[in-house]
Amino acid sequence: MTQTLHTDILVIGWGKAGKTLAGVLGRAGRSVTLVEQTADMIGGTCINIGCVPTKALVHSAEVRREQDDAAAYSRDAVERRDTLIDRLNAANRAMLEPVDQVRLVVGAAATFTGPRQVRVTGGADELEIAADTVILNTGAVPRPLQVPGADGPRVHDSTSIQHVDPFPARLAIVGGGPVALEFASMFAQFGSEVTLLERGERILRGEDEDVADSVREALADQGVHIATGVEATALEDDGATVTVRTTGEAVVADAVLVAVGRVPATAGLGLELAGVEVGERGEVVVDDTLGTSADGVWAVGDVNGGPQQTYISYDDHRIVLSQITGDGTRSRADRVAVPTTIFTTPPLGRVGLSEAEAAGAGHGFEVYAKPVAKIAVMPRPKTLGETHGLIKFVVDRESDELLGAALHTVDAQELVNLVALAIRTGTTHQDLLDGIWTHPSSTEALNEVLATPRD
Repeated sequence: MTQTLHTDILVIGWGKAGKTLAGVLGRAGRSVTLVEQTADMIGGTCINIGCVPTKALVHSAEVRREQDDAAAYSRDAVERRDTLIDRLNAANRAMLEPVDQVRLVVGAAATFTGPRQVRVTGGADELEIAADTVILNTGAVPRPLQVPGADGPRVHDSTSIQHVDPFPARLAIVGGGPVALEFASMFAQFGSEVTLLERGERILRGEDEDVADSVREALADQGVHIATGVEATALEDDGATVTVRTTGEAVVADAVLVAVGRVPATAGLGLELAGVEVGERGEVVVDDTLGTSADGVWAVGDVNGGPQQTYISYDDHRIVLSQITGDGTRSRADRVAVPTTIFTTPPLGRVGLSEAEAAGAGHGFEVYAKPVAKIAVMPRPKTLGETHGLIKFVVDRESDELLGAALHTVDAQELVNLVALAIRTGTTHQDLLDGIWTHPSSTEALNEVLATPRD
């Protein structure tokens, strides 16, 4: 059965930017249709398979006691994760269901048939939608590993590994980026013997070497074995274990996690029929206002090839809302000093320029850095029993303003936001050094780390 529909706004995908735009525009009186192809992704990647569930598991892993049975404890942690996600999933539906102007279409896939013309298919039913404005919000999916055996039953991506069964006493991880490191830290603390295989010469190639070394040392102390300069060439499953054949060492494990990045989810959308240009990585090509090559079509969130962070997606919604209902002045060019955090234990917060980037850009600068364990005025890590890490600042020698920081420490996910604000507002190194901070806190590290330049 085929029905037809005209809608002011069509949102394809229930991610952060899309659901926020749907709610705001629907409450403003626009007719909005939001399409999501799977019920278990209501709310988007972040709350269902990304940020929230993985950080719930990270926390459970961090508080596991040595005497807790690894398999039983991790199973209970997954159950708590699932309970939390079910609540958030339902809450996201409840945010939009009461909005009269918003039509929710769940369990259906969308494909363009022409400019701003979309066919939505769910089972035997079809819905032909004509829209004045289309917002693409389909997110990203794990990048597959293109080697023999990568589709085996014991080979997981970052989604399926969250429900791995049985619990892997030995876990091999292919990749050395943020996702790989977070799961390595998590599973090591759950009780797995973790081997991480990175094809580069070191993990975190985008970080300064001292920062990457700090993360590597923390992981090593958790029991993670890191092999660099090796590349997986095949995965061999004998029914009980998986052997990862590499250019270096062969690794035998009970399960394998492939974490080699994520790619924009554009396959099957029929973007060519809509006149939407796609880039080399499969991303929807957008300008600084997130407009695509097709009139009236916008792309928000991970699908547009930008940073894959839910808070970037949220800012995407502000930009598009500015174009649709505002003065049109907001753009990606407004983004300055956007922070990131990798949730290893302890987490690594990063904002601004690294030391290498500052040197490459020709800045004259000073470096202020100190291992967390040696920061006398910062007892909080000691009270938590986690003193791994390094805090490092890069400061412009002429203006005394911060150029960047790497914060490998407990509470880094909070501290990095303060530093990002300092960079955006031109707060100087001296301002932070002289600040009065609560005690015991991680913020008071600023009083010591910024006091003495590195030799």
